[in-house]
Amino acid sequence: MSKLFPLELLNDAEALLGDLRKRSLQLATVESCTGGLLAGLLTEVPGASATLERGLVTYSDGAKTSLVGVDKGLIDRVGAVSAEVAQAMAEGALCHAPVDVAISITGIAGPDGGSAEKPVGLVYLSVALKTGATSVRECHFGDIGRTEIRLESVRAALALLRETLT
Repeated sequence: MSKLFPLELLNDAEALLGDLRKRSLQLATVESCTGGLLAGLLTEVPGASATLERGLVTYSDGAKTSLVGVDKGLIDRVGAVSAEVAQAMAEGALCHAPVDVAISITGIAGPDGGSAEKPVGLVYLSVALKTGATSVRECHFGDIGRTEIRLESVRAALALLRETLT
């Protein structure tokens, strides 16, 4: 049993990977505020390499631009923590990786970096499918602590992936 992640997260990750495997779908993760935590969780599951093609950490704006093609002008206009950038991250992963599904996470984990408009705990998730469908979710976790915001972001990402695939 993993000591890194709660059992319910491991079970959710295992179920998701099993579903992806049954459908012969390849997944990429593009993470900012979680710093690769989602990919780390998925790789705790034996056999994850059958479906997880890559996990990218695009912590800086430059990484978002160079690794998945997010337009710098978009980041300058709306900010890295936005629905538009989350969508561009996920859709960019589809263009830069041989995958069928991509999920992105961008947000403010704190304790600093928040503002009245974009408080600590604000996170955007996006799932893009090769079939052309993209969904975006805005989450407000509140200032519950950096670790908890990151874990809640991973929980929400798994839930959004499940919903999108069903």
